[in-house]
Amino acid sequence: MREWVVDPVHAKERIDKYITESWEEDISRSQVQLWISAGHVLVNGQPVKANYKLAAGDRLEVTVPEPAAVEIVPEDIPLNVAFEDKDVIVVNKPRGMVVHPAPGHASGTLVNALMYHCKDLSGINGELRPGIVHRIDKDTSGLIMAAKNDMAHASLAAQLKDHSVTRRYYALVHGNVSHDQGTIDAPIGRDPIDRKMYTVTERNSKHAVTHFTVKERFGDYTLLELQLETGRTHQIRVHMKFIGHPLVGDPVYGRSKGIKMNGQALHAGVLGFIHPGSGEYMEFSAPIPGDMEDLLTSLRSR
Repeated sequence: MREWVVDPVHAKERIDKYITESWEEDISRSQVQLWISAGHVLVNGQPVKANYKLAAGDRLEVTVPEPAAVEIVPEDIPLNVAFEDKDVIVVNKPRGMVVHPAPGHASGTLVNALMYHCKDLSGINGELRPGIVHRIDKDTSGLIMAAKNDMAHASLAAQLKDHSVTRRYYALVHGNVSHDQGTIDAPIGRDPIDRKMYTVTERNSKHAVTHFTVKERFGDYTLLELQLETGRTHQIRVHMKFIGHPLVGDPVYGRSKGIKMNGQALHAGVLGFIHPGSGEYMEFSAPIPGDMEDLLTSLRSR
């Protein structure tokens, strides 16, 4: 079940439009209308029609019905495997690959590739996300772990919840970051104007902390190493925009001017966790990908 409290800025907006734009994943307005007509959507505890106009303070509850059986087809997609055993697999995901199937991305995802490669994945996250414990954006490259059984899944999920997983990223940002290191402690929630975006806000938000260290300066650009203390959706992208240094190439939170890149210049370079079976701490690293490294090389040679 998902819940929202309607902000005054969305008063008099149709409920089907609001839910469609507020949903984290891509869903169609017709799908939302079907949920409404089937009684899966309540406003202040009461069913409504799809053309219901929202009022400030309305409490929305959406109970998503169990999905019909979906067959995800295993696909022979090459994987860059950093580590694998009977419990866990760690993959260096390329930029441009979606992590799990969703409307518009039924194939070619990391899950399709994992199902072909592994044959055994945890079922905790359901049919659409087998083995997936955490995710990184489509246009972010780097290390991601998946669980091959329910024991491993529970252990890794608990470590993520406790913020004990090591996650270090490398990002090229606009501008000259003035401090050599720092911490951004700013809550993240839905943007009240554009519900498909996230922003720093005190309203309906979650605690979010990002630590950064400057690795290299290029005058009007800076290469940062960032460590996540929390793992909110689009956290690094939102936090860097918040401090005035958006990611190069970010199609949502970035700048239209300056050097171009196909997707944001963000790479999950280090991933560390306690192995669910052995109890041993393991840490893996993946080099900055070629397209991002080419960008850095061109900046160094200016």
